[in-house]
Amino acid sequence: MARTIPEETISRIKNTANIVDIVSDYVVLKKSGRNFLGLCPFHTEKTPSFTVSADKQIFYCFGCHTGGNIFSFVMQHEGLSFPEAVRTVGRKYGIEVPDQRMTPDQKRRLTEKEKLFRVNELAMAFFRETLHKPQTGQRATAYLVGRGMTRKIMDAHQLGYAPDRWDGLFNHLGQKRVPADLMAKTGLIIPRKDRSGYYDRFRDRIIFPIFDLNQQVIGFGGRVMGDGMPKYLNSPESPVYNKRRSLYGIDKAKQEARNSGIVYLVEGYFDALALHLYGITNAVATLGTALTVEHVQLLKGMVGQSGKAILVYDSDQAGIKAAQRSIEIFEKGFLDARILVLPEGYDPDDYLRGHGPEDFLKASKEALGMVPFLIDSAIQRFGLSLEGKVKTVVALQAPLAAVQDNVARSLYIKQLAERLDIDEAAVMEKVRQATPQTALHRQPNPQPNAFERQIRGGRRLEQQIMAMMLRYPVMIPEVEDRRLLDFFEDNNLKTIGQMIINKAHQENNNVADMVSMIENEHYRNLLAKLAIGEQHWDRQGCERLLVQFESRHRRQVKDDLQRQIEAAERDNDMDLLGKLLAQKQNQAGKAMNKP
Repeated sequence: MARTIPEETISRIKNTANIVDIVSDYVVLKKSGRNFLGLCPFHTEKTPSFTVSADKQIFYCFGCHTGGNIFSFVMQHEGLSFPEAVRTVGRKYGIEVPDQRMTPDQKRRLTEKEKLFRVNELAMAFFRETLHKPQTGQRATAYLVGRGMTRKIMDAHQLGYAPDRWDGLFNHLGQKRVPADLMAKTGLIIPRKDRSGYYDRFRDRIIFPIFDLNQQVIGFGGRVMGDGMPKYLNSPESPVYNKRRSLYGIDKAKQEARNSGIVYLVEGYFDALALHLYGITNAVATLGTALTVEHVQLLKGMVGQSGKAILVYDSDQAGIKAAQRSIEIFEKGFLDARILVLPEGYDPDDYLRGHGPEDFLKASKEALGMVPFLIDSAIQRFGLSLEGKVKTVVALQAPLAAVQDNVARSLYIKQLAERLDIDEAAVMEKVRQATPQTALHRQPNPQPNAFERQIRGGRRLEQQIMAMMLRYPVMIPEVEDRRLLDFFEDNNLKTIGQMIINKAHQENNNVADMVSMIENEHYRNLLAKLAIGEQHWDRQGCERLLVQFESRHRRQVKDDLQRQIEAAERDNDMDLLGKLLAQKQNQAGKAMNKP
């Protein structure tokens, strides 16, 4: 996709932005030496290996070998093109990417995602305006107030109202010159079956805009105010909205979740808003879909390695079903999850109104982990009769098998055996029977790919020389003088090495710029890896490395020459043999004369 963004605008954004700030929207980072460390957002890991350098404005994961600069991080995490990533970062810092430099054709070719975000923004403004107008939004406002919503909450979460009309939004957006096909792609309108036009998806409903972490409107939820069905209606999947990767309220919850290390996960819009209303702003809700691995990644990115998610349910059965469904997902995501079941007859809204936030927070501190909760629930359900104990073990067979940490699983099995007063080995055997099926679905830890194995092999010294040039640039003139790049076997490494040398002669020679210039993903990741390490370099160590590389090169040349001599002897090629022997004698003389 051709897109012209003025180079000075890109430079301004790059010079203003801080990669630590951008990444911190998605990952909890902690200072580690000169760099920052966190759990990788691109793969599942238990121990942080995702490293961000504020000095060099780059990132690299030593687990999945992904690296880059501020723009490539946003591109990969959000699935954006380069221009979209530039605009996203610029928006965070209040820097507008001008359109006026584009030709009319380029303006028509604005990215689809940007257009859809704009359509959603216009729709949200329409729904909000409809809610605030007395003649259209009085009933909806009264309903929200009756549900305990204040004007502050309505405004903070930009709630709205879809009028009781088939074409209210369609006509409004049409007046704004929004094409119908774009409206349809967002899911805001639906084609009529007879293909005679379109009608609004949301009609006579309270509207909840759904935002992403960048505070862009990605979709909507709508709730009826009476007994109509369905009670809740959500936007369909679109290029900007994926239910598996979205959580309601995440834009408002992320900061407090990060500060407290806790995130509350509830089931609906009003449940999340009720917690926010009472000052518990680290609350999010799923969007009409079961919990996914992607959701857990989002939650983990909010609370970090030592944080926890508390799942809030309004009945024992709902909590049991949720724990059974999601225990393996949380185990895969290495996120500590607890279950908080409210007293019978209460949902979060009712409980907070009746008991207040203090009691809610106190109850949440006593929330049980998923396995202890399931153990308690099973014993309460089946009892401690002989038959009840058998049913309890069977019910907990799969959940215990889903626990990936061997020590934790053993402790849970021991706890269950003691609670039931039965042989621990019998429980262990029952769990072992379920383990193979569960293990089939577990994700292996990332392994070095073929490229990484190649780099670790014959290109290791070339890689070290590049790392030296990046982290101890005073040695670059020495590399130039000795013409060491001429001896590189990997042409891509040689090209990148020459780029490092060329950049060293320029005033602006930062690594982040070099990363953006490399098209090959593997080598781009490699450059980030080499630049971000904290290995100590000094003059003496660098000299040893260069001598080692030159010695290795001489050995290779000598070995290659010897192989050619042996081949000439086998072929009885006396002319070639004579030339090769003379070349060998010449090399030997140079080696003897070398100081």
